[in-house]
Amino acid sequence: MDRLQGLSRVVWVGREGKEKMVASAMTRRDALAALGAFGLTLTGAVFSARAQSGLRFSAIVVNVAPLRPLTGEPTASWMEEALEQALPRALGPHLAPGDRNAAILEVRIDWIYLAPSPGGPGPRGSAQDTIVGSFLVRGPRGGIASVIPLRAIASYYPSAVDQTLVARAYHARIVTLGQTFAGWAPRELGL
Repeated sequence: MDRLQGLSRVVWVGREGKEKMVASAMTRRDALAALGAFGLTLTGAVFSARAQSGLRFSAIVVNVAPLRPLTGEPTASWMEEALEQALPRALGPHLAPGDRNAAILEVRIDWIYLAPSPGGPGPRGSAQDTIVGSFLVRGPRGGIASVIPLRAIASYYPSAVDQTLVARAYHARIVTLGQTFAGWAPRELGL
């Protein structure tokens, strides 16, 4: 028994009705570590293959049409402006303006949620603002090559000024949501 200490043991009853014991030198922890390493290897290969694809965008189109009936103006316009400023910064190395063979990125915003202004149950009274939308990668001829949905969350920390300058506070929260959404673009697009 001492020579089997530290080994995994499996006991089962065979066809003949006799107990059989199999000793394996691989423990459960070793097996999980091996599977984890194998999974990381595959993940790294997939991400490097996606990043090597050389995806470039000739243009970025921001579509807030689904958002307009839900939030109205000026919220939809604020979101459109925030994304038009933040996306080129986030995707700068992958932009190829004027390249007729490059894809077109359409960013569609479907829904936003602004947490209550007094704050929420988070640290220091923070709350979560949420944005839901998707990235549509269109080929050079306009066909949709892929659709990548995204939900992003930004923390909102209320202040006393927010209660008196409500419009300015909402504008700042919309801009922060747009920047958060744009910040996820390179990762979600595999760049």
